[in-house]
Amino acid sequence: MSDSVKTRPFTIPQFSATDYSSFFLAGALCCTISHGGMTPIDVVKTRIQIDPKYKPFGFVSGTRYLHSQRRPFSLANRGYEYWKKYFVTIAGDQETAVKYRTAIYLGSATVAEFFADILLTPLEATRIRLVSERGYATGLVSGFTRLAREGGVAQLYAGFLPILCKQIPYAIGQFTVNEWAHEVVFRNMSEETKKSLSDVSKFGISLGSGIIAGFAAAILSHPADTLLSQINKGHGPTGSMVYRLTTLAREAGFKGLFAGLGPRMIMTAGLVSSQFLMYGAIKDALGAPPGLEIHKE
Repeated sequence: MSDSVKTRPFTIPQFSATDYSSFFLAGALCCTISHGGMTPIDVVKTRIQIDPKYKPFGFVSGTRYLHSQRRPFSLANRGYEYWKKYFVTIAGDQETAVKYRTAIYLGSATVAEFFADILLTPLEATRIRLVSERGYATGLVSGFTRLAREGGVAQLYAGFLPILCKQIPYAIGQFTVNEWAHEVVFRNMSEETKKSLSDVSKFGISLGSGIIAGFAAAILSHPADTLLSQINKGHGPTGSMVYRLTTLAREAGFKGLFAGLGPRMIMTAGLVSSQFLMYGAIKDALGAPPGLEIHKE
């Protein structure tokens, strides 16, 4: 290993089924809590994307308009650790893992998100239909049932391609940028400083890294998020999904594809930062081991 690449020695942890269950439970709990708190912002963002009446509004004015028209209603992914460990194992040794850490981050986020999206797509289609059509159903379960009954599997998975285009860049921004933000911070600290970090300092680093990752996730995934909202609303021509997406993108233009980005950046920064903070806290409470780190020192 060259002198310019210094790494902290690590061993690949042998996570048990209980450990992965703790990771899953921590991820599920933090996502449920954080998404629930951000639902009002998501409602406004989606309305700006798909409702012409909302085009002139920003987040604050859009929120006021939404409240004047209707009462917002509440709507009630973590294989990343598994796939990161899997790809580190394939790398074979520490030097190789650190050298190709970006590829490992990208690959882990992409594969984990792909499998998660198989389950997510029908729920996302239901959520957008609930947000975009007032009175469509009384909740997520009844909305899902109606959509499945009326449109079948084809309608539930109509947004699978655009949701992949949305969620994979989102996951890349969320996980990869968060890893890099932590690495940049710790690379500029001495070992003594790292060992003496207070809980407040650790919290600040996690919060700041999460906010930066949230901004990146929002920006990278927003064009596909806009198209997904349009597809699930039934907009666009008939034909293949690729044709519909390219037509909608051309009609929307650059400005249209990024409509609602401001509120979504606020929402996503809050979601991602809170999820990482809660994920760590819940894992600690459950006694789960720390995740695998392959940062370059």
